[in-house]
Amino acid sequence: MVTPGALEPQGAPSSVLDAIADALGERAERHAPLGARTTYRVGGDAGVLFEAHDEHDLALVHAVLVSAPVPVPVLVLGEGSNLLVADAGFPGVVVHLGAGFDWVEIRSSALRAGGAAKLPVVARKSAGAGLHGLEWAVGVPGSVGGGLRMNAGGHGSDIAAVLSRYRVFDLGTGEGLDAHPGALCLGYRRSSLAATEVVVWAEFSLQGGDSALAQETVADIVRWRRLHQPGGSNAGSVFVNPEGDSAGRLVEAAGLKGKRLGTAQVSTKHANFIQADRGGSADDVWRLIEHVRTVVLEHSGVALVPEVRTVGFGPHGPSTSTSTSTSTGGRDS
Repeated sequence: MVTPGALEPQGAPSSVLDAIADALGERAERHAPLGARTTYRVGGDAGVLFEAHDEHDLALVHAVLVSAPVPVPVLVLGEGSNLLVADAGFPGVVVHLGAGFDWVEIRSSALRAGGAAKLPVVARKSAGAGLHGLEWAVGVPGSVGGGLRMNAGGHGSDIAAVLSRYRVFDLGTGEGLDAHPGALCLGYRRSSLAATEVVVWAEFSLQGGDSALAQETVADIVRWRRLHQPGGSNAGSVFVNPEGDSAGRLVEAAGLKGKRLGTAQVSTKHANFIQADRGGSADDVWRLIEHVRTVVLEHSGVALVPEVRTVGFGPHGPSTSTSTSTSTGGRDS
């Protein structure tokens, strides 16, 4: 059975995960590092990690999960660029999209890319082909699939502005589907993709133009990000910008720039970033996120909404409970 979104307080029993790993074969790994596969570089392990190369592999995951005797949490992992995994880990099945989903094709004024293709690579290839419309994606350290799930964007544009068609495979139903963007209900940093839906590919409608100009725009965005945003272990913007305001401004106005809790710190360069120390604790990052939300609400009356997706945290903080969701990868600039 597949659980598409509910909290699973105990996750799947170890014996069930052992059986699932055996059924998935040699590309399934028990107790695989999961936090290390995110840009935070902190957090626990996956119960089972399986690398999928194509839709046949996704169909296998569906078959194995629906035959399990108990509900099994499932997580789809892209680049892990906006994912925070609890120190306790994720006692379910993590599906990581492998090289078979990492490709880019240029088709006249359209570009089609696999769900695991990296957005900065897509941006550079489209610019190199003289296509305009995806230059902003060079600053989003996530995957195409994650970009769709979050309607990633920045610098005045987003996925919704250029997406023309996409394909998903649902791990819950075992079905693949080609669809148009209207089915996604894209909004600011959100979509209607279900937790069990894996983006197989996406197609973008772009404008033909000058390759040199497009590549210079890409270079300008890279320079801007290096100047204004921190490096290190972080997941990009932590909070969604409230309408008409900036989350970073609200955090800084509340006196929290540079605030540290344990091994996590609000960036001194940009207050909407939280950085984790090398070898630090994901639970410290979570506590700092909640602390920032509390202080900002008290200071300005604004309830900040996290953009970072969390896995393995209960409703009241770090625990052994797990949230069934997907890693989006797409980031706001």
